[in-house]
Amino acid sequence: MDAELPDEAAGRAPGRGRLEGRRVLVVGAGTRPTDDPDAPIGNGRAIATLAAREGATVACADRDEAAALATAELIAGHGGSAEVLVADVSRPEDCAAVVAGAEARLGALDGLVLNVGIGEGRRLEGTSVEDWDKTFAVNVRAHFLVCQAAMPNLVDPAAVVFISSIAGIIPGSSLPAYDTSKAALGGLCRNVAHEGARRGIRANVVAPGLMDTPIGRAASAGRPSRNRTPVPLQRQGTAWEIAYATVFLLSNEASYITGQTLVVDGGLTALL
Repeated sequence: MDAELPDEAAGRAPGRGRLEGRRVLVVGAGTRPTDDPDAPIGNGRAIATLAAREGATVACADRDEAAALATAELIAGHGGSAEVLVADVSRPEDCAAVVAGAEARLGALDGLVLNVGIGEGRRLEGTSVEDWDKTFAVNVRAHFLVCQAAMPNLVDPAAVVFISSIAGIIPGSSLPAYDTSKAALGGLCRNVAHEGARRGIRANVVAPGLMDTPIGRAASAGRPSRNRTPVPLQRQGTAWEIAYATVFLLSNEASYITGQTLVVDGGLTALL
């Protein structure tokens, strides 16, 4: 499949200096381990790698140190610069600590990407209070706490990108806590964008659709009908396509875009 994709979608395109000199923290920069020998890259690793390829120094944060290290090694192998931070953002104290750690390693940040999310429970009747609270702790509270810690010292201007999902726009995952938490990111994003506007700080959301990532393949294994979803562009997306959307919103190319949701789904939500 990769041979048929544009170079950008396949992760083959060279950097163009779009984030030259930037200092970017990517929370959730690892990729989930898998036994798949042909496993694709995940969203967080692709975002961190592309940001570095485009000239940024990147702090790769993840709860899985090995996953974060693998991302940093990939970046270093291509001549980029990366630091590794370990944090479990389901713990409130780790949210402030990961920002402080990134600032200590990189200096004041001018880019922040929040790419963490879980899905607990199934359907209304199968979702417990514990499932709901655990999902919101990771998918919304962590984003709020990281932004709260980061905002005072962000460089003016800076950019924040939340990685959400089209599950926050249309139903279908059968995970009500997950879907609701992803919808909530839009509200949080708009508040961050509103508070940051006078300092030139922008905040936006990227909402991936049906993606060919390790998490996507695991979802398809549990629900094979996922692979039969009639995507108008006739294929699943790649993590690199999420990375390019994210880098665009981090860059000066998006200097007049804030408080918005960029849907990357091959036309799934708009055309069906």
